[in-house]
Amino acid sequence: MNYRLVAKMLSRITFLIAVTMVFSLPWAFPALSGSSSSDFERRGLLALFSSIGVSCLVGALLWMQGRDAKGQMFRKEVMAIVGLSWVLATFLGALPFAISGTSLKKELPGSAYTPAMGDPTSEAADSQQKMYRKRPMTPADCLFEAQSGFSTTGATVLNELEDPAYVPRCILFWRSSTHFLGGLGIIVLFVAVLGQGSAGKQLMRSEMPGPSKEGSQARMQHTAWVFTAIYCGLNVLLTLLLKLLGLSWFDSLCHAFGTLATGGFSTYNNSIGAFASLPHVGPTNAAWAEFFIILFMIMAGTNFTLLYFLLLRKPGKLLEDVEWRSYMWIIGGVTALVVLFGYFHGDEYFYFQGDPLRSLLSGLRQGMFQVVSILTTTGYGSAADFDQWNSFGRGVLFLLMFVGGCAGSTGGGLKVIRHILFLKILGLELEKSYHPSVVRPLRLGGQPVEEQDLRKNILLYFGLILVIFVFSWMFLVTVEPDSTWVRGGTGPASVEHKLIDSASGIAATLNNIGPGLGTVGAKQNYAHFQWYSKILFTFLMMVGRLEVFPILVLVLPGFWRAR
Repeated sequence: MNYRLVAKMLSRITFLIAVTMVFSLPWAFPALSGSSSSDFERRGLLALFSSIGVSCLVGALLWMQGRDAKGQMFRKEVMAIVGLSWVLATFLGALPFAISGTSLKKELPGSAYTPAMGDPTSEAADSQQKMYRKRPMTPADCLFEAQSGFSTTGATVLNELEDPAYVPRCILFWRSSTHFLGGLGIIVLFVAVLGQGSAGKQLMRSEMPGPSKEGSQARMQHTAWVFTAIYCGLNVLLTLLLKLLGLSWFDSLCHAFGTLATGGFSTYNNSIGAFASLPHVGPTNAAWAEFFIILFMIMAGTNFTLLYFLLLRKPGKLLEDVEWRSYMWIIGGVTALVVLFGYFHGDEYFYFQGDPLRSLLSGLRQGMFQVVSILTTTGYGSAADFDQWNSFGRGVLFLLMFVGGCAGSTGGGLKVIRHILFLKILGLELEKSYHPSVVRPLRLGGQPVEEQDLRKNILLYFGLILVIFVFSWMFLVTVEPDSTWVRGGTGPASVEHKLIDSASGIAATLNNIGPGLGTVGAKQNYAHFQWYSKILFTFLMMVGRLEVFPILVLVLPGFWRAR
């Protein structure tokens, strides 16, 4: 292991994080001039300056260790840099939350009013009797929030985003900036470093032929820069569209970051569903905003190589791609099923002032929004809380958590291409069970795929994800107190939700989606979990985003030994 070379590369990443923090500073200035939130913004500003200083200090120490680095970067160094950079980013990214005193709204025990059955004022009385206090984020909360941003998961422990007394505006912008940096980093790392031996890289290589090793590296570098330009351009375009629809520059930027990175952090407690109530937006513009966000989420979940061909006016490449066609069929088919079942089940988001046509169009928009949001692993919530959908709709969304976007996109999850290859491998193995002598090559889009270790890698990846999911679920249901689910419920019946909520929480973090079902749904958060469960979620987000191997190898003693 060339430790000096690893330190040198980590120093550059650390300085990049420090520079990114600088762009959050200006958002504190408007509130410093005598407004009611000036004290909180001043605290956020000082926290950012302190975090920038610490990041620069860490970067300088790493640079001093690696300034004389020599030698070539091999696979070990690459995996160490990828894994350690995410660990380092998590700790540095957590500093602004910790230093600023960013807080949660915590309900005081025993403050909730329990109304008698049939009391028509029960809801109002309940809201009046509840009492809250501010609780500063714990170290586990800060690490969770930072990793959720960098991994573009979008899960959160914060439950009051609109009050600067809890989350200063400059800290809120830093929170969304972690999405921008995480989404951009994932694309560049995917092209230049990640995916070795996976089906995703084989697809990328098919678009980047090169006669020599040097040519291949140069082509990958060029592609990384092209992808960066596409990513930034789409962010700018969506920001302008949202601004034209009435959102502020602050909200437009933050939601563009969350959309193109398939992250899902919002600046409102009700996510995208809050747009309709904003004074300069309104219901009509909010519906258009949802439409544009759907479109850009689909693009963010598409292989960026195909978007590049689209810019070159080669739409045929997009339509010929097996993964993209499957991706669009999933979106269309699942949306149709969700809308059909929701319409006949009578879900509330289908009823719009008694107009059947407008009800259907509204349901179609809301249904597609949530399907695309979950499939692309963005995790935004719309005005229609999907946790209030019928059982079929919620079950379908849970299954979509294990699909993900396309390879070479900012989307997380298992990826559509892996599912396609897995089904093809399964079909070939089943055929061999009754035709042992048959020799049939694995094909993708009519073309034979270079197998090598592909079958083993696909099956190993699915197996590892399953093992991690099962053991994490068992840990969570064992250590989390049942009282969290019994409170406000009816005893044992409420405890049963613990199993479902825990499973959906693990699926949502491992696949980098964010919201799950029940107590971790679109209108809820992860604040109620114990600190050790939050550390588990933080680990799962990192493992899911880096596709398991770059993180797991860090704990192997043999990985750090000299060659």
